Amino acid sequence: MSEQKLPFDTISPCEYADALPREQFMDYVIKPLWQGMPRISGPAFTVKCEPGDHLMLHAAIYRASPGDIIVVQADDKFAVAGGNVCAIAQSRGIKGFVIDGVIRDLAETRENKFPVFARGVVPKPGAKKCVSPLNQPIQCGGVTVNAGDIIVADEEGIAVIPQAQVVSAFEIAKARADKDEAMSLSQWQAQHSEKVESTLASLGFDDS
Repeated sequence: MSEQKLPFDTISPCEYADALPREQFMDYVIKPLWQGMPRISGPAFTVKCEPGDHLMLHAAIYRASPGDIIVVQADDKFAVAGGNVCAIAQSRGIKGFVIDGVIRDLAETRENKFPVFARGVVPKPGAKKCVSPLNQPIQCGGVTVNAGDIIVADEEGIAVIPQAQVVSAFEIAKARADKDEAMSLSQWQAQHSEKVESTLASLGFDDS
């Protein structure tokens, strides 16, 4: 199966924790903006919005490909997108937005069930005055995101899988998921208890 065909969204970001270092997981302040948001995955289309401006995100919704996730570096003072921008992106097959910033018109976006992960909402929109290159490395949620990196995002968090690691990360995460699924809670508890107690003993803990 090719890299682009791997079902990344069948596995929780928690399982990708076995395959990736902490710096590949976005800060928890970048979160789902409506309850029940599904897990999404896809290649990153990266956007940098200058402070107080949202022009490049508005440009990106017409340039990203179906299946992409638009990942945005912005500030949190002005909304970079609203209901119509989200609806247009959704109609063009874009999987969702991951924004280190804020949006507005959340009720419309929730009603349309368009996935948006961001810092929150602010009613006041930004301006359309500043141009910056698209698909350049950006900072989002404390992670360096490159165009084409695979994003896996849900209520547990957001994993950023570098292009060079997508196959190995998926295989490691899937192995972990399969192992956990095959194990009952009582089996997991027995294994967990043994590990905890042996670790405590090796560190000299004594609760007698």
